[in-house]
Amino acid sequence: MEKASSVLAALFGSREPAEAAATVTSIFVYPIKSCRGISVPQACVTSTGLQWDRQWLVVNSKGRAYTQRVEPKLALVDIELPMDAFKDNWEPTDLSYMVIKAPDMEALRIPLNKKCAAVDDISVWEWSGSALNEGNEAFEWFTKYLGKPSRLVRFNTELEIRAVDPNYAQGYKTLFTDGFPFLLASQGSLDGLNELLDEPLPINRFRPNILVDGCDPFSEDLWKELKINKLNFHGVKLCARCKIPTINQENGVTGNEPTSTLMKFRSDHALKLKKTQGKMFFGQNLVCKESLLPPRGSKTIAVGDPVFVLQKYSSNVDAPI
Repeated sequence: MEKASSVLAALFGSREPAEAAATVTSIFVYPIKSCRGISVPQACVTSTGLQWDRQWLVVNSKGRAYTQRVEPKLALVDIELPMDAFKDNWEPTDLSYMVIKAPDMEALRIPLNKKCAAVDDISVWEWSGSALNEGNEAFEWFTKYLGKPSRLVRFNTELEIRAVDPNYAQGYKTLFTDGFPFLLASQGSLDGLNELLDEPLPINRFRPNILVDGCDPFSEDLWKELKINKLNFHGVKLCARCKIPTINQENGVTGNEPTSTLMKFRSDHALKLKKTQGKMFFGQNLVCKESLLPPRGSKTIAVGDPVFVLQKYSSNVDAPI
């Protein structure tokens, strides 16, 4: 037994368990905030999250972000990128486009290799700064679709930094996410919730980047340190849910579930968390240690990767919220 343990330690490292806690079953990237995601077989981990995730944002005439909270029609906006765009070291050419589609609208093609002018006073939640204006054609397209002046902008990575809340993770950065570079959820948690609902919901209601399976419902709450394909992730904050999970992602119609049910067993009060603010939780926000390192070597995760949990919070009470 001791010899076997030594072999496992040599293979996996002394802190890595011999058996995986779960397996990655889906990876989702959401190029435009609050629009539909793309399911991909693999994705590159960058300094700000998954490659292409929330690089673009739709804003109003004052530069303030639109989300499904106020514009549920964004749920119907489909996004396409070249599939090679999700491979390691891929670079766009003059023939590379993001294609945007929506009901009763002509397809909009956004060149990925175009130089764009910067516009100031763009804001999403607590952050404000400059962003890259994707031009008049995109302005006219989103203005027509939403029925009000709307501009498509891209994060200005050369000039701007959006830091993750240092109270949860110091030194990390993100783009137009709600606040953290990665969101993980489990199929077990979704199945556990669906057992309580009259009509089961798909995972797209919760918009995770990483979906895993093979673990108990809500076990991801306690995952403090985990490893996927040699990349070290840290669970830094339970994901408090807004109204977006109540929006049907197929038709944009808002209902009462899953909020009504989640409040009964996933609220801060029901979980007996340290702070009770009337919030409910589903999923775990992550940062990746390798995001802080220089971009050398392959940093990818893929469907089928095992998930090794290296350290857990002792209970939900100790998990940050």
